[in-house]
Amino acid sequence: MYAQLTYFDGPRTAEQIAAADFAGQNRIKPAVIRVPGFLANYVLRQGDGSQVVITIAESEQSLLDGQRAIMATELLPGEDPALLPGADRIEIYPVVEHVDATTMEATR
Repeated sequence: MYAQLTYFDGPRTAEQIAAADFAGQNRIKPAVIRVPGFLANYVLRQGDGSQVVITIAESEQSLLDGQRAIMATELLPGEDPALLPGADRIEIYPVVEHVDATTMEATR
C-alpha cells in the first residue's frame, strides 16, 4: 500500500478554495476513482485555505496512474485556470504500518 501527500500551500482565497472544491468533485474525483488500485482520499484544510490531500492506493503505480489521469482531464466549462495553480508539492510514501481502528490491530 502507498500514500500520496499533495500539498496546496496557503493562504488561498475563498475563490481559489471554491474552484478547487468544484474541480475536485466534478473533474478530478471522477477521473481518479476509475484508476485501478485507488483505495481512499482524504482532504485536510486549514483556516487559511492551505490543504493536504492524502490519497491511499494499492501501489505506487496506481498513484502515478492517478496523477496522469488528473493531468489528462480538460477544464470544465466555467473553470478558471488562474484559480487553479496546482499543487505546491507531491510526495509518495510506502505505507509501513496500518492500524484498523475497529479492531486496533496493526498491519505491516
